[in-house]
Amino acid sequence: MTDEVKDEKVRIKRIETSPFATNAYIVVCRATQDCVLIDAPGEALKILEFLKKTNPRYILITHNHMDHTEALQELKARLNIPVAAHPSDAQRLPVSCEVSLNDGDVIAFGKTELKMLHTPGHTPGSVCFLKDKYLLSGDTLFPGGPGKTNTPEAFKQIIDSLKKKIFILPDDVLIFPGHGESTVLGKEKEEFSVFSSRPHSPNLFGDVLWLQS
Repeated sequence: MTDEVKDEKVRIKRIETSPFATNAYIVVCRATQDCVLIDAPGEALKILEFLKKTNPRYILITHNHMDHTEALQELKARLNIPVAAHPSDAQRLPVSCEVSLNDGDVIAFGKTELKMLHTPGHTPGSVCFLKDKYLLSGDTLFPGGPGKTNTPEAFKQIIDSLKKKIFILPDDVLIFPGHGESTVLGKEKEEFSVFSSRPHSPNLFGDVLWLQS
């Protein structure tokens, strides 16, 4: 695994974990080595190895699905740092959530910070984390489409979240999703425009791809 991002302010590492190929991210303040861990999927020891020589301050949860929280209990016990999540998802976490995150909240660590965007749809409490031109999108947005939804209402909700919170950001924002490789927001906007130009069933939901649905 290599650094996904390294600029003058932050370093962002992506760690793909088994058994669901879920990404955990470590965002490190380069000035202080303070960091946050975003999501706690499997392979706690693998994640802890990459946290060496950093100062972990928070575990931030993008949503409460098991493939993003499987290692949360162990990581919380070993790191003894606060867990932060949106209140709509917090009650279903395997550990108690000490920090309640609401839309627009800022998480400061070291000499840097992340902004939290509430983007419901995949789950009621799904969130993304924004740092300058980097968006850690959880399961809200992937290359080629949104996160999976379970009802037509949830699909409408995730589209609304994307329109109001994500697609208003600059085209050069890099998207780091909860599974798979990164993408560029401008590409996703273009493909969503194609999707939006076509008629769709009002009952559309599930795994939707912009160019195939």
